This record gives sequence, structure tokens and C-alpha cells, in this order.
Amino acid sequence: MESKAALQDVITLHPNPSNHCFGCGAANGGGMKLTFDQDNANRRVVGKFVLGPRYQGGGGNLHGGIIAVLLDEAMGKVCRFRNVRAVTAEMNIDFVRPIRVDQEVTVEAFETAFRGRNIFQWGEIRDAEGQLLARGRARFVVIGENDKPAA
Repeated sequence: MESKAALQDVITLHPNPSNHCFGCGAANGGGMKLTFDQDNANRRVVGKFVLGPRYQGGGGNLHGGIIAVLLDEAMGKVCRFRNVRAVTAEMNIDFVRPIRVDQEVTVEAFETAFRGRNIFQWGEIRDAEGQLLARGRARFVVIGENDKPAA
């Protein structure tokens, strides 16, 4: 049986009912309402998704903009480990393989560096077998501290 401390190592980040964010807000009727796990022990954010045809680009594959949203949301959540509010300043994405709308994917992100007000992140999207489908690098700029600790 897992200890209580081990259970707190991973926190589920459900969509916030008062947040209008397209990716993670529950208050956005047309939004994605993404849920992630915050892995405090490894300082990573992870989400598993099957998005479906609503987010299709061409040929039954996810739209590239939706892939960008997945990476941006996961990398943005990593800022929670520093207990700051930060915004995406730049992001580069490598679309390695097409992602089918009906396949389960895992999105994972973590911090690679912190300098001044800049938090540098890395994110990946993989299929159920672990094959890399997309990866992103981003720089987030701190705009303030969070009102409450990240847990």
C-alpha cells in the first residue's frame, strides 16, 4: 500500500471552473478542458489524451495548432513548480510524425533552465508505445508570483 506522502507526489490538475483558458479552463464552453498530473517528485507535468475528430486537421490527424496547444499547456503547467505566473514568450515545435485523432497520446513537460525571469521548458508527445510524435522547446517569462503555493 502506498504511503500518504507518496500519494501527494502526484497531484491531478483538473480544469479550473473559473478559468476561461482554451486549453485548461472549465469556464470556456468551446475549450479543451485538459487535465494533467503534476509529478512533484520528478518535477514533470504529464497528461494522457485521446482528443477525437473535433480537433482534426487533414487526413484524420490532429491539427498542428492543437498539437501546439498540448505542448504549450503542459510546459506552462511546469511553471507551477516555481510558484510563479508566466506567459509563453517563444515556442518551437518539431512535428515528428502525424498524430491520429483517435490514438492515445502522452504529453510530458519539464524545466530545462531558469535564468532571470526566463523559464526554459521541454515538452514531448508520445504514442502508447513510447514513439516520439512531436516535441517542443519554449521560453516562458515570469510576470508575477502565484497567489497560493503550487502544492
